[in-house]
Amino acid sequence: MDYSNWLMQPPYHWTQDEKEAHYVPLLFELTSHHCHCCQPYGQAIQTLYEKNKRYDSSNQIPMLPISLFKTEELKSIPDSEIFKVITSSGTSGVASHLYLDAFNAQNQQLALYNIVKDFIGSSRLPMLIVDTPDILKNRDAFNARGAAVLGFSIFAKRKYYALKPDLSVDLESIRTFIQTYRNQPVLIFGFTFMIWQYLCEALANYPGLIDLSNAILIHGGGWKKMQDRAVSPHEYKKRLYEQFQIHKVHNYYGMAEQTGCIYMECEQGHLHASIFSDIIIRNPENFSVCPVGETGIVQVLTPLATSYPGHSILTEDMGTLLGIDDCPCGRLGKYFRIDGRMAKAEIRGCSDAHN
Repeated sequence: MDYSNWLMQPPYHWTQDEKEAHYVPLLFELTSHHCHCCQPYGQAIQTLYEKNKRYDSSNQIPMLPISLFKTEELKSIPDSEIFKVITSSGTSGVASHLYLDAFNAQNQQLALYNIVKDFIGSSRLPMLIVDTPDILKNRDAFNARGAAVLGFSIFAKRKYYALKPDLSVDLESIRTFIQTYRNQPVLIFGFTFMIWQYLCEALANYPGLIDLSNAILIHGGGWKKMQDRAVSPHEYKKRLYEQFQIHKVHNYYGMAEQTGCIYMECEQGHLHASIFSDIIIRNPENFSVCPVGETGIVQVLTPLATSYPGHSILTEDMGTLLGIDDCPCGRLGKYFRIDGRMAKAEIRGCSDAHN
């Protein structure tokens, strides 16, 4: 496959049938490649699936439970080619480690760029990061939060951080950001719970007006702590508007195990699969494919996972497919919502693992 040509295409212009035609041979090839190059993966596939089977649809591609990335060293490259290691979050103290070579890392970055520019445009924007600059101290071994901050930094003309190293609000940095760029579009990025706790709640009694009406805000990283506080997505957006006048807010769904292949929330409030990844909703009882409107376990697929066997993963998230090729926003492909975690699944999320 010509990855360079694919990664330059508009991210939502394939119909689902067109995506399926591209994905089946690619995912079959990746399955064979990882079976040959990653011994634990090959053993798992031989144990769980029919050997040397060819697949007629992406629904048939073997999938790995996401928990295996915590217990096995899954990589299809020699140690000498490891360019970066991404560490996932997890409250149990056991984290996943994802091994990227330079090719895989670059392709994930290009996919992220193409997806997000569909929502914010291609120009770099002044960017306020609701985090501390210390999150980027070790660039060779990131946790998922650091990897996301670094990834989204490609959209920054200039970066400002809203938090000090002790996670207190850096009012001087925020004031400088607002005063410098009050008459032009700006980007705010952060994790869902951190924006709520360290921006919304920390500045709840701020005496002055903090006008960020010129901002596009992108957030992700898990919703569990917001659910614990009985804050719905609607209430979250309402608070951002009432407190900061921010009216352009986009959540996204993603994970360290498929960095770069994020699922952005459109103007209709739907999460979208781009041409760089896809989802399948599985019945939790028998793993059959759920139809539109039925809730099940989320499976994620991407041809981008070339250095490790992360091309077909069964997550621990529950979701519902809302439609295919017919979202009112005009973006083609599948669109869906996330409904929470599987019962008894470990609660994980880039911001939810933050203490």
